[in-house]
Amino acid sequence: MKLKIVFILLTCIGTTAVGATKINVVTTTADLKSITELIGGDKVDVSSIATGYQNPHFVDPKPSYIIKLSRADMFVTVGLDLETGWSPQLLSSSRNLKIQKGSNGYVDASVGVVLMQVPSVINRGEGDIHIFGNPHYWLDPINGKQIAKNICEGLEKISPENKAFFEANLNAFNTKIDFKLKEWEMKMAPYKGVKIIAYHNEWCYFEQRFGLEIADFLEPKPGIPPTPTQIVKIISEIKNNAIKVIISSPYFTTSSSDVVSKQTGAKTIVLGTSVGAFDSIKDYFDLFDYDIDKLIQGFN
Repeated sequence: MKLKIVFILLTCIGTTAVGATKINVVTTTADLKSITELIGGDKVDVSSIATGYQNPHFVDPKPSYIIKLSRADMFVTVGLDLETGWSPQLLSSSRNLKIQKGSNGYVDASVGVVLMQVPSVINRGEGDIHIFGNPHYWLDPINGKQIAKNICEGLEKISPENKAFFEANLNAFNTKIDFKLKEWEMKMAPYKGVKIIAYHNEWCYFEQRFGLEIADFLEPKPGIPPTPTQIVKIISEIKNNAIKVIISSPYFTTSSSDVVSKQTGAKTIVLGTSVGAFDSIKDYFDLFDYDIDKLIQGFN
């Protein structure tokens, strides 16, 4: 009986030791989670606060998130002011010095990214303006390489003995991005310059990378719900420019775009803005596979 108890205790200790070798990472979004898993491999245990079908601007700071952060070795954020309404509060409440801004365990994924739509003047009368620039930069797969580099460097600070492992995974990630980008650009080439309507201003990086032109937004100003006047304007623009597609995201209602669709025949397509937005989007590469295929279906 004593031997059995000792065996159980040794098994538990062994399990704990093995589990402790993994770096516990918490990310703000599912995209960052996916990229961290691709770089960290079996050396990391990653969880995301926001889901892929949630608006990352608005996340309820639940106590369970604070517990997650209190146990984390590394925290990865989109940065800029995307999560400003909830992330700082959670970080502060976690009381975890390892992951506070400025520590080795804090990774701002936006570092080194060339940002778009950086305002020269801040005017809140223009709606939900991002003071540092548009924060939806992960929707350009080339920016995914910079995100992965930042995450890789963060992991190396925490676990320098695994530097070669992380950098090998980073190289594999970059190689796959380059390979897939050729495929995605080839698919989108026939639609270069095609005009579309978007619900919210979160697609500028995707738009630039794949050669689309967002003619207008259903929101009259960022963060302001569609108004009757704006809907009438959009209907006119669609008819005048023979626009076929309106794009939206899972966390926005399609009631306004449905009205426009009925009046114009333009198709409303709900794209994924993050990994996990739909069941088939299981990683960062799936995100672009899904969105590009959906767009092409809409154009045709």
